[in-house]
Amino acid sequence: MQIIRGHYLKMLIDIHVHSDNSSCSVMPASEIVARARSLGLDGVCITDHDTTAVLSQIQEGFQPDGLLVLVGMEYSTDEGDFLVYGDVESLVPGMDGRALLTSVIETGGAVVAAHPFRGWRPSDTGLFQSYPPSAIEVVNGRNTEAEDAQALELACHLALAHVSGSDAHRFDELGRFPTRFTCPISDRVDLVNALRQGMCRPGVLRSAALASAS
Repeated sequence: MQIIRGHYLKMLIDIHVHSDNSSCSVMPASEIVARARSLGLDGVCITDHDTTAVLSQIQEGFQPDGLLVLVGMEYSTDEGDFLVYGDVESLVPGMDGRALLTSVIETGGAVVAAHPFRGWRPSDTGLFQSYPPSAIEVVNGRNTEAEDAQALELACHLALAHVSGSDAHRFDELGRFPTRFTCPISDRVDLVNALRQGMCRPGVLRSAALASAS
């Protein structure tokens, strides 16, 4: 995190990361925490699929190396997948998209529409007109450029905040597409407020991340 005259110039947090508590990931939570700072991240939010089991394996908050570690959840519904931040421990399982969006916002959380145009698991984006999420993931590490372009067009059309996420399941994916926050983040409350107030934007362009990996 860079600080100029007491102001935060940037804070890069990868807000879409899966530990091996998600069956699709090979990354132990302890290793995510150990490696993330060296990748240039200021923070990482572990968002496993429909579980907060990782809370028993890590300590949230700032780590000795300065990395901020937070826990969210990727919540699956028939209307799409949603990244949820805030009091994720209290989420009721089995909600549909409408109930989830309503519940999270009413209880003071933040919800991001994850990869809404992914070809094999698209979201019901018509839902967002009446039940808008806090933000839309317009850059996703596992999306195609075309899928991201559709997400960006939707976010602009609905005037919703833009975020990016690595959707990391392997260590070579971790930290590639963080979100840049323009305000200090020190806990879940700060993260929720920043997302709800739109104090965020994609931190790395897809072309730059792909070039650095080649």
